[in-house]
Amino acid sequence: MITRTIAVVALTATTACAETIVSAQYTAPTDRYAHGILGDAIEWGALVITTENGTRRFTLSQDRVFEDVAPRLVDLDNDGAPEVIVVETLAAKGAQLAIYDASGKIASTPHIGRTNRWLAPIGAADLDGDGAIEIAYVDRPHLAKTLRVWRYESGALTHVADLEGLTNHRIGETDIGGGIRDCGDGPEMITASSDWRNVMATTLVDGQLSSRVLGDHVDRGSFATALSCSDLP
Repeated sequence: MITRTIAVVALTATTACAETIVSAQYTAPTDRYAHGILGDAIEWGALVITTENGTRRFTLSQDRVFEDVAPRLVDLDNDGAPEVIVVETLAAKGAQLAIYDASGKIASTPHIGRTNRWLAPIGAADLDGDGAIEIAYVDRPHLAKTLRVWRYESGALTHVADLEGLTNHRIGETDIGGGIRDCGDGPEMITASSDWRNVMATTLVDGQLSSRVLGDHVDRGSFATALSCSDLP
């Protein structure tokens, strides 16, 4: 098993809640969860959050890992300071999307429900213009290929909408494709179609998701072109 040591400054929970997060990273690489969906056998056993005053380390129990490429810092409650979005997996029940702040995990979606089932984040934004931040991911991008949107509000995640037929990851890829763009008409979630033939743009309006084809999917450059608001062939 691979191990790595990082110095951590302990903070009280009260102090942590008031601090501004400036960065986050996964650490404690581990091979205790045999899934390897991101191209190797290594996942992560701990999350280190750095605030303006120090660092906090959150170490998972032996039946959990962070099954992800990197933590994502997003201001989810519009208070001017970011929270941390991660993919956290329970060995027996698969992945969930979870939210951490400097005090620890504060919200999460349900686990998918069985081992070796994963989700791939797309991003977070106010997708429908209601003032609250939504988080989007693809549930089981290799199997169910379902885009799911959750709203973060009052410290909790609430399910908003689902749409089948979309994906953003293939088994063994070390990154997650697509993301969220705004080309002047509001946020759009960028993914591939379920057969990887097309790049798709999906919007959330009145609680409903709808998709349109932007052009052919060739490789990661196709996503980059779409995210830059340029035309695809």
